[in-house]
Amino acid sequence: MYEPVISKGTAVTNDRVPPTAPVPLSALLGHPALGLRQVAGAREADTPVYLVHTSEMEDPVPYLLGGELLLSAGVHCPEAAGAGTYWDRYVARTVEAGAAALGFGIAPVHDAVPRALVEACDRHGLPLVEVPRQTTFTAVASAVWDAMAERRHHELRRITEAQQSLATAAARPHPVPAVLRQLGRHLGAWAVLYGPDGEQLSAAGPRPPEKVRAALGSLAARLRSGPSSAAGTAGGPSGERLHLTAYGLGGQAGPGDRRLALGVCAPRRDGADGAIVGVAVVLLSLLTGRRTATAGTERTAALVRLLLGAEPAEVAGALRRSLPRPGTAEPADGKDPGLWTVVRGRRRGRARDDGLLATAALAAGLGTPLVDLDGDEVSALLPGEAEVRAQPGWTLGAGAPVPAAELAHGGADAARALRRAVAGRVPLVRHGPDRADGVASLVDPAEAGALGRALLAPLDGAPALLETVRVWLSLHGSWDRTAVALEIHRNTVRQRIARAEALLEVDLSDADVRMELWFALKWR
Repeated sequence: MYEPVISKGTAVTNDRVPPTAPVPLSALLGHPALGLRQVAGAREADTPVYLVHTSEMEDPVPYLLGGELLLSAGVHCPEAAGAGTYWDRYVARTVEAGAAALGFGIAPVHDAVPRALVEACDRHGLPLVEVPRQTTFTAVASAVWDAMAERRHHELRRITEAQQSLATAAARPHPVPAVLRQLGRHLGAWAVLYGPDGEQLSAAGPRPPEKVRAALGSLAARLRSGPSSAAGTAGGPSGERLHLTAYGLGGQAGPGDRRLALGVCAPRRDGADGAIVGVAVVLLSLLTGRRTATAGTERTAALVRLLLGAEPAEVAGALRRSLPRPGTAEPADGKDPGLWTVVRGRRRGRARDDGLLATAALAAGLGTPLVDLDGDEVSALLPGEAEVRAQPGWTLGAGAPVPAAELAHGGADAARALRRAVAGRVPLVRHGPDRADGVASLVDPAEAGALGRALLAPLDGAPALLETVRVWLSLHGSWDRTAVALEIHRNTVRQRIARAEALLEVDLSDADVRMELWFALKWR
């Protein structure tokens, strides 16, 4: 009755059932205050009860929506003898109406559940529940409403927690895999992102058998020509039923359009699961979807004008309009920010992400769609004096904000900052004239240390000479101040410096030599 089908929309069910959180029949049977007992019919523990309805009509069909626990005391059939045909017709009509189960009250008409009713429910597979004499139908209905309210509260809390974790995942440096992982965790499902040609770009969660994966891929392939989603079922490795659903990302597909798709293989599918998947679809569409037509038009126009010889400053305004306002997905106003920040980067370690996912992750992390990923190298353009943040797996260098006419200079500054970041083994270096490490950071630490040790090797074994040279250089060659700092006579300072000069075979009156020795002392 609730079997999902392949459709142009989402999975469908009996559309007469109200959108409430159902209560499993087993929960009512286990309710200690009710004392209910199932005496016949199908014994599926998860039989959902959506409503409670009390009726003594001979034909319940006109009064049922489907999914009810129908309560009756058998007033419409007081005669127990010879009622086999009556009860069979009554149960058949109850099943036809879509009732989830039949609850039969002991009192005031019948002292026990009629045997003919038990046999009819067994034949038709309708769960038959005995309601004891001391339990009123109102008490049963009240228990169902209480259980529904509790389950609805739990459902809403589950949806809220999932929404928060999905939103947090979308803000992480690698948002697409993070969103898939959270989706798989909340649904206990396998979530997979399919590329435009059906290739699996990323996946998370328990991996189903090959046949199930192929069935899900087939559903995703249906979305390339129009429908926004498709659903179906497949048998799991242990005989359980798995629910398969595929969702097209980025809205309705146009003629010839080839879009990404989200596939979900889950052991269940209910209203809460659908709401959680809906949030993931929106987030993944924003993270991987193409830009709006207006933004694409503006960007293409800027590119054409650049290729035809326009200066960067002339197209900066159009390019800026193609970017979203910081912190939003809405387009920016038409004002040229005046300044741009260039970022250069180099990947650390081996590439693990698909190029599309890596680009999307960098775009989200840096806050700009203007990202050029070329193998293990990346360049990005951020509007204004944007805050550049370190990105996991990347070493970045950020140039100082420059006008559009000076982007080449900004790119050169970013490249120099990247070299400093690589040399210093730090994730991010921002270019600026007030850097404390300055030119020293351009040298690889290991190479610098080796050079320092080689230059100062003649002074090995003479720590007094080495310390005198260091202090003397730090005090700009002052004999008196060096003597005071070392608590020795100034003539001793002169003698030690002369001795060091002879061992090093250098002329310490040369400023270049002193500078080289100072760096050597720092590196050593």
